[in-house]
Amino acid sequence: MKQIIVGNWKMNGLSADADALVTGLADGLAALTTRADVVVCPPFTQLARLAPKLKAAGIGLGAQDCHKDRSGAHTGDISAPMLVDLGVDYVILGHSERRAEHGELDETVREKTVAAMAAGLTPIVCVGENADQRDSGDSQETVGWQIQGSLPQGFTGIVAYEPVWAIGSGTAASQQDIADMSAFIRAELVRQFGEAGKTIRILYGGSVNERNVTDILPVEHVDGALVGNASLKAEAFVPLVRAARAS
Repeated sequence: MKQIIVGNWKMNGLSADADALVTGLADGLAALTTRADVVVCPPFTQLARLAPKLKAAGIGLGAQDCHKDRSGAHTGDISAPMLVDLGVDYVILGHSERRAEHGELDETVREKTVAAMAAGLTPIVCVGENADQRDSGDSQETVGWQIQGSLPQGFTGIVAYEPVWAIGSGTAASQQDIADMSAFIRAELVRQFGEAGKTIRILYGGSVNERNVTDILPVEHVDGALVGNASLKAEAFVPLVRAARAS
């Protein structure tokens, strides 16, 4: 299966910087004769502006969140159909920063995932343990409950394993830790969804960069990466795509 590299810009990117970054990505990726799937998830303010440029470069467009409802009295929120209206294809849901800063529970993530799928988006649902859960030996139990609680029946999206303690730390999980957790997630997906669970893509996220990507992407059951800081510079992001499996 072709791997997928997803860039999460988080709350970064004014118009001039966003334009320059997309131009750099388009130029860098054009040099690759074959490549993995590529998606970038800018902040909401840049989605409409960047949609045609990314489409022209063969880069998928993703958002970083959506509301569970189609419309209504939800000041400041964005619905899944609104994202589709802008040309968005993917949406990140349940990122640890949303769970921590906005109190999102597994139930919240599941409701948003249902809304995203109904609108025709591909949800990228994040799961991962924090440092305390890791130190107490509860990593797999934590991720197992998150999968069970966050993914609805008939789930057709992507699961991103992002250990919270690795995000922004500069140090990714070890190759063995990634292998163990990816195998566990695959087993959970098959247990929950049967044969369909074998085809759901599993990404690793958490301090992915040019130095460690060649250790991470070959790990069994890892179908790509969800990238934070390294997605903010074309010269850092393009090598990650180059390292990914293209077929």
